[in-house]
Amino acid sequence: MHPTLVAAFWMVGTLSSFALMAVGGRELSAELNTFQILFFRSVVGLVLISALLTRRGWAQVATRRPGMHVLRNVAHYVGQFGWFYGIALLPLAQVFAIEFTIPIWTMILAALFLGERMTAVRVAAVALGIAGTLIILRPGIVPFTLASAAVLMAAFGYAVSYIFTKKLVPTDAPLAILFYMALVQLPLGLVPSLFDWATPSPALWPWLLVVGVTALSAHFCIAKAMSLADAMVVVPIDFLRLPLIALVGFAVYAEPLDPLVFVGAVVMLAGNLINLRAEHRRR
Repeated sequence: MHPTLVAAFWMVGTLSSFALMAVGGRELSAELNTFQILFFRSVVGLVLISALLTRRGWAQVATRRPGMHVLRNVAHYVGQFGWFYGIALLPLAQVFAIEFTIPIWTMILAALFLGERMTAVRVAAVALGIAGTLIILRPGIVPFTLASAAVLMAAFGYAVSYIFTKKLVPTDAPLAILFYMALVQLPLGLVPSLFDWATPSPALWPWLLVVGVTALSAHFCIAKAMSLADAMVVVPIDFLRLPLIALVGFAVYAEPLDPLVFVGAVVMLAGNLINLRAEHRRR
């Protein structure tokens, strides 16, 4: 099977994981602040990863790049904070749509720091991505809120973390990447949580588990996909989760289906489908 196609299958796991994590984050935000959600996510993740490493061997966490793991996870923490903050305040489909600026940032950063070529097709994909973002946000027409800014910040943070992931996967095991993600981000969530602590009720415990598990599965799938294909190819597949989360938001939270959100996403998706087709032909 072609490596790009295998990478696409791994990204299906990513899409499903992020959709479940969004629902879990919305449910947790009823009682917990964003810092606490991120703290408990790291606790659950660290326990699960430690259990896996106990069975498979702790030698997998060996790394020659501890500094890069720290940088990756600081950037990823910024992304997670903005994402969960937006999940609590914005329609789920809007959060996911704004987050679709990730491929724009990733393509630019991949060209600057990974040496990936910025071809004419990829430039077109970036241009269509920007156009789609403007359709969704409608600056000057729709108020630009702090929550919208937080999700845009999250998109940039995720793009930076993807670049570091791409640099780490040749030398570090996927479990090592996940282990350091939980380990580094746990104190980043704990310290600010202590200033406004709220103990989650028993009804939220299943959602804590959902968020913790899907956070791991999403990034495990991303790491596997990026080990098989360029970041410029893998990340755009993430567009496919918009219809899924829009239907979930409509069915579970009675969130309206904004046609312009879908129009903007289709514009961005068109550019990235062109990019995917060109990449497949090149290989």
